[in-house]
Amino acid sequence: MSPTAAPTPEIGQEIRGVVHGGQQPIVGAEVLVVAAGTGGYGGSPSTLLNSSVLTNNPGNSGQEENGNYYVTTDSNGDFSITGDYSCTPGQQVYLIAVGGNPGAGTNNAIVLMAVLGSCPNAGNFASATPFVFIDEVSTVAAAYALAGFSANPTKGYQISSSGTALAKIGVANAFANAASLETLSTGVALATTPAGNGTVPQSEINTLANILSACVNSNGAVTGPTNPSACYTLFNNALYGGSSGAIPSDTATAAINIAHNPGSNVSALFALQPASAAPFQPSLSAAPNDWTVGLIYTGGGLDSVAAFAIDGLGDIWLANDGNNSISEFGPTGAAISTSGGFTGGGLSNPTGLAIDNSGDLWTSSPANNRISEFGSNGTAITTSSGYTGGGLNSPRSVAIDISGDVWLGNSSGNSISEFSSGGTAITTSSGYTGGGLNSPRAASIDGSGNVWVANNGNSTISKFNNSGTAISTSSGYTGGGLNAPKDLAIDSSGNVWVANNGNSTISEFSNSGTAISSSSGYSGGGLNAPVVVAIDGSGNVWAANQGGNSVSEFNSSGTAITGSNGYTCAGCMNSPAGPVIDGSGNAWVANGNNTITELIGAATPVITPIVAGLPLTLTGNGSSNLGTRP
Repeated sequence: MSPTAAPTPEIGQEIRGVVHGGQQPIVGAEVLVVAAGTGGYGGSPSTLLNSSVLTNNPGNSGQEENGNYYVTTDSNGDFSITGDYSCTPGQQVYLIAVGGNPGAGTNNAIVLMAVLGSCPNAGNFASATPFVFIDEVSTVAAAYALAGFSANPTKGYQISSSGTALAKIGVANAFANAASLETLSTGVALATTPAGNGTVPQSEINTLANILSACVNSNGAVTGPTNPSACYTLFNNALYGGSSGAIPSDTATAAINIAHNPGSNVSALFALQPASAAPFQPSLSAAPNDWTVGLIYTGGGLDSVAAFAIDGLGDIWLANDGNNSISEFGPTGAAISTSGGFTGGGLSNPTGLAIDNSGDLWTSSPANNRISEFGSNGTAITTSSGYTGGGLNSPRSVAIDISGDVWLGNSSGNSISEFSSGGTAITTSSGYTGGGLNSPRAASIDGSGNVWVANNGNSTISKFNNSGTAISTSSGYTGGGLNAPKDLAIDSSGNVWVANNGNSTISEFSNSGTAISSSSGYSGGGLNAPVVVAIDGSGNVWAANQGGNSVSEFNSSGTAITGSNGYTCAGCMNSPAGPVIDGSGNAWVANGNNTITELIGAATPVITPIVAGLPLTLTGNGSSNLGTRP
């Protein structure tokens, strides 16, 4: 088989647009055309403009000190790029506008962004976007959508990834998400997503844009702390680490830092919004709890979601306990399944869901002691009888190992069952028992192929090897604050993290089963009746709070990142379960009112589906690529 030829770069077509600060044109801004880099996280993007821009735009173009070419905006803030760049189909392209005069004098602190998206065939962005409006709203949209691929402390607008196949999918989905937040041709924040089934927090986006505009519409002075200038206040309250770390020196980096640290310095930032005549309306009248941007989606057959997962393309799959179906949503929240969801295959009040390396879905139905398999297109592979046997007894959870075997925790049988990737029962009619199993509610696989189970009945966790032999004793592993655990997840070091619904804490255990957290567990951060725990690409731990309508985030040391209320995204959650993290760095929760919420750019991108993070060769200590960037 001959190798596939590399895509041929396409000569770009004209890009026209305007750069504004608030409602005022920015004169003399330098506009660059760049594509997301592929040389690693924190790396540089690829610059696309070439030297012909100097000939085609005499007097309105130039080359900056790093050798990058740009065009400049005229007295109306307008710019035009006419065939002076090339891009390879599939490259993710965005614009950066640097400096210029917003009417208050030259402001070197200005950096604004706008997302163009995937390089089309013939490089013809003009066919999809005849006009580009670069302003604070487009910058907020870009900052949040692309935050997961910004890792440069001083130049946050440099977007880059590892360049792996999974990373490129995550980057493409992130760029597409920007179009869910604003209309590129007008620079106006959306209230409804383009697919029509999502609600966008328009007032919050406008408020964030107003905060940036305080610095943009100035001479860029960074003076303080006495009589602080707007740029000083912005930069000193939008640090790289939230309350610590590098101080940004431009508005785009500040916006991305806010997206990364949405709970930091909220009131101080809100105070930058003009009390009257704010340029972007409607806007918030009071400071929110945090600056998370949450989009709420409906449709697709959602009905009492009991479990959900994300596949390798970034699609979100949900098991609906209420109507015996599965729902599918695309990476930008558009419903793919119909109002009845995907049905058949033996589904009956499904409560567990996992995705294998082929993209097939496996669900557990405790009501009829069956498991069902669906293809990646939502078509049932199993018949109406599903897969049975193997000791299934009220199976509530599903996990997939690297061989494609399916493991299930039987809540009524105090056992676990194993099936081959073809649906054949490997366990006998009694399943695997022992190890302290007692009303198991969740299962996860570590890098050694061991199966970990959270036991809701006796507040323990159990460990089995990949042959089904119990490693934990008949008492299971105890301590660490375990209390009515509902879920567990495993990080890249093989440590096990557990969501304790009984005492609103998170527990951590080593791969050998030794408690790392104290007898009271990790608490704070807004934890309130968590039922699911997830790990993002930075190794941070997330839990949704069914009792607090929020999500909590902890670092890998068990220290709360979120405040006492968690992240609430201005009421965008309702008795949430989850979250699950996607390959673009978005956190998704399923709500009790049959909606789902996407927290744009709140987390770090992670490898999906979960099984794709497991090693092909088993390790000896449980380590893997779980909880790492793609």
